[in-house]
Amino acid sequence: MINTAVSPHDFSVKLPPARLSALDFHRGLIMALMALDHASMLVARRHAQEYWGAALPVFPDSFWFMVRWLTHVCAPGFAMLMGVGIVLLVEARVRKGWDMTHVRRYLINRGMLLVVLQLLVEDPAWILGIFSAHPGAAITWGDMAGGGSDVRLHLGVLFSLGMSMMVWALMLELPSWTIALLSTLTLIVTEYLVSIQPGPGALVAPWLRVLAVAGHTNAWDVAYPVLPWLGVSGLGVLIGRGLLHDQQATQRSALWAAVGLALLFIVLRAAGGLGNLNSVPPGLAGFFTVVKYPPSIAFVAVTLSLNLALLAQWSRLPGWMTHAHNPLVTFGRCALMFYLVHLWLFAAMGLMFRGGAGPATMLLAWITGLVLMWLFCRWYLRFRSTRRVNSMWQFF
Repeated sequence: MINTAVSPHDFSVKLPPARLSALDFHRGLIMALMALDHASMLVARRHAQEYWGAALPVFPDSFWFMVRWLTHVCAPGFAMLMGVGIVLLVEARVRKGWDMTHVRRYLINRGMLLVVLQLLVEDPAWILGIFSAHPGAAITWGDMAGGGSDVRLHLGVLFSLGMSMMVWALMLELPSWTIALLSTLTLIVTEYLVSIQPGPGALVAPWLRVLAVAGHTNAWDVAYPVLPWLGVSGLGVLIGRGLLHDQQATQRSALWAAVGLALLFIVLRAAGGLGNLNSVPPGLAGFFTVVKYPPSIAFVAVTLSLNLALLAQWSRLPGWMTHAHNPLVTFGRCALMFYLVHLWLFAAMGLMFRGGAGPATMLLAWITGLVLMWLFCRWYLRFRSTRRVNSMWQFF
């Protein structure tokens, strides 16, 4: 999809400010949609889980189905954009005179920070949000893979992204064709490792959970295993290199790739079996109910298709959409800080809705949360601009 002739050190083309703002807009849109999913979980007390081999969600109406389905684009989009961001960060640091050892160390430190934040900041927010619900108030559609005692250690999206960042930091100098091959293999290997398990209720070894087989084994719970999300972020690395080499050609390629992935999704769902990690439920809603934990090839195909279609439109976005004062651009410029704070914000809101809430109330809480986050992020960006380039605050 991307021109693989570009060297990993070919940073001679610098993205213009308009293109960087489009990147922030894309990331900010993802963050806003992700907040909708979390408002559904922490305020409305309604959530879905799409695990391999287990019973898939059956939604009571189209509203909750659409809320869940639209927010599926978030995790793949954020992993993809992280890969793009790694390449742009390398380009920016090399321009400032950093050598590759220094850049690699910076990325590894940032990846380690994400893992620590998962355990010390993100997980406590989930504990507050989930266990503050009245008994029986929370409704979950779909079953979780795994079994045993109650979950106590949760490894989610920050853990997966942090591990992926550290891995790619060690492979910055690989040629693009190698990254493309490795990224594809991660999805194939994930499918194989899941397929050889005795069933979704099996107590899989914790290390295998971390690697590919999402679910929980006693206290150990992994929602975002490393291998498949490493592959998605690897695609982002290729896109980042392509944008630096030839922006227009990369955007055209992204559009064709979006079409190809959409067709692949249709073929996989129509055929069933391979690439789905579960049987395809009947009906239109069932056709689009895909396995997210771990991400099936069908899930990756349809969600990346949507993200790549948006990426292909970057050059066509009107100026007001990529303006610095656009709330989505603001969110995208400090996505990690947004992620951490919004979890605690919606968990705190949930204390007022321990019995759950209806669609209208949930949407109002979501919009209110976004307004509060916009005000906070504006302040934080001003604060961060006063910090040195090597300050810890630049990580956020």
